[in-house]
Amino acid sequence: MNLVVDIGNTLIKYAVFENRSIIYTQTSESGLFLSKVKELFEVYPKIEYALISSVGTLERKEQDIISLFCKVYVLSSSSKVPFKNSYASPQTLGMDRVALATAAFYNNPRGNTLVIDVGTCITYDMVNNAGEYIGGAISPGIPMRYKAMHNQTANLPLLEPEDILDVIGNSTQACMHSGVINGVCQEVDGIISQYHDRFQDLTVILTGGDSHFFAKRLKNTIFANSKFLLEGLNYLLEYNKR
Repeated sequence: MNLVVDIGNTLIKYAVFENRSIIYTQTSESGLFLSKVKELFEVYPKIEYALISSVGTLERKEQDIISLFCKVYVLSSSSKVPFKNSYASPQTLGMDRVALATAAFYNNPRGNTLVIDVGTCITYDMVNNAGEYIGGAISPGIPMRYKAMHNQTANLPLLEPEDILDVIGNSTQACMHSGVINGVCQEVDGIISQYHDRFQDLTVILTGGDSHFFAKRLKNTIFANSKFLLEGLNYLLEYNKR
């Protein structure tokens, strides 16, 4: 059994794999890390290997805690990857994007794949049909857009995302919701169309915590997979174990 841990900007995700299939997933806040890890190994004592990925600075104690139970790999810019990495500054490439590129490579090894992760930021990552990661884009995510409108104006409230009924808002809050949700949809659809113009037989994967807001709103054909990053981390663990 494998354990992968994704330490994001706001939450920590855990997934247990057996024979490359996810058998357990859980999300927690960072302060609950120790208790969640103890629970995991009590329920799944056969976990032999773990991989930790962090978008920020990984504290040594987090690695040490898991090391008490199994062998641990920490994903970094020096970790082995199965694809050709043509990113100009690989040492600055986020580990979440490395995991998404890995999942794209294994799921569509001879095809062109664009992975869109709608989370704290919206990331676009492209792996071409030669198995080469060529980069992508980063833009503000949904919560970041709401916070920016609230923090950088005098009177706009801080809102949580909501489903919208009309492109035309008839109140300040409705206008803000329309601007964020429709704005992101138009952005994502527009970028997908640009990639379609450059790459034949393009497969588009949508993932991330806020992907459910857009899966049915996008005009372009996509495949939604909320576990795509976790799958990529497990692929990387298996690859580095060898």
